[in-house]
Amino acid sequence: MSALALSVLLSLVSAVAYAGGAILQERVAATTPEQRYAPLRRGTWWTAVALNGLGALLHVVALAYGPLSLVQPLGALTIVFALPMAALFVRRRAGATAWRGAIMATVGLAGLLSLTSASGAQSLDSAERVVLALATGGGVLALMVVAHAVHRHPVVRSVLLACAAGAAFGIASVFTKTVAVDWEDGMAFGRQLPSLGVIAVLAAAGVLISQASYRGAGLAAPLSTVTVVNPVVAAAVGLTLFGETFRYGTMGTVLALGCGVVAAGGLILLTTERIARETSTAPEAGAPEAGRLPSAAVASPGFQGAPGPQGSLTPSAPALPAPAPPVPAPAPVEPRFRPEAVLPAVPSQLVPPVTAPTHRLVSHRHPRRREHIGS
Repeated sequence: MSALALSVLLSLVSAVAYAGGAILQERVAATTPEQRYAPLRRGTWWTAVALNGLGALLHVVALAYGPLSLVQPLGALTIVFALPMAALFVRRRAGATAWRGAIMATVGLAGLLSLTSASGAQSLDSAERVVLALATGGGVLALMVVAHAVHRHPVVRSVLLACAAGAAFGIASVFTKTVAVDWEDGMAFGRQLPSLGVIAVLAAAGVLISQASYRGAGLAAPLSTVTVVNPVVAAAVGLTLFGETFRYGTMGTVLALGCGVVAAGGLILLTTERIARETSTAPEAGAPEAGRLPSAAVASPGFQGAPGPQGSLTPSAPALPAPAPPVPAPAPVEPRFRPEAVLPAVPSQLVPPVTAPTHRLVSHRHPRRREHIGS
């Protein structure tokens, strides 16, 4: 097997290892939401860490056998491998929008990395290392603070944390390259301890923050963000500090910018797809129960209190105020006489029949009385 074929094979296996580690991290985040950063008691999480370490080791070995312009774009296939692997092993299927976003991010990143031209072996001096380490630490902390400030939006929080993790991984790669160049130049091991410490801190921070980025956001959006941000940050440092350039001059620079736009569009598509899915599945807050009308609609002017023929409200004059609640009925009073009591029988009496009165015309005469006064 030629060195080029071995480099391609190692790059593909590295991408598969990264994808497997990401799937396990997402499953751990979904099953242990209370442990955001370091679920140390979960064996699955340690398996994910081991897979990520294996992927990084295979990527470094692939760089030793093949050119950077080939190995780096193949590393972007992680997200393409992760989606079918998630559907196969954990029954987590991705929609058409997620696939389009993942393919756009992968193609844009692969094109961007293939257009980057590596320069000769260069290293960073002490001042540049200190400035780069402090700037990276400040940027990662700022992204984490903003992510925790928007905790009510899980997808946005996840993408911000994934950006922080990708930046940590990318700068760790830059320091790894610096240490490798210094080692080849014969620098003493004691002088490389600060750089090795920065690599250890950034790598550990990247693993822990990436674990937190999978909580409540699924697999595609955070994985794509880490996969894109990691090499882009490393390439940006290479362009500014290592003297790297884009191939084909101005045309290559324009093409690289176009590839960056495509990769960013894929990330945005993945983010919006996840937000739309959460919005469609989440219950509407404050929605009235089925079959009941909101109280505001009954008391609002312009609507009657009674429903129309189709069960809907019909507009009319301002409605009367809602009636007072019904007064509870008083407790039943026990009757004086029990219905089951039997009263003594009363002897019947003969009552003469009532006849209609007869009226006769009788003439009344009033005798005149004469009174004599004074006699």
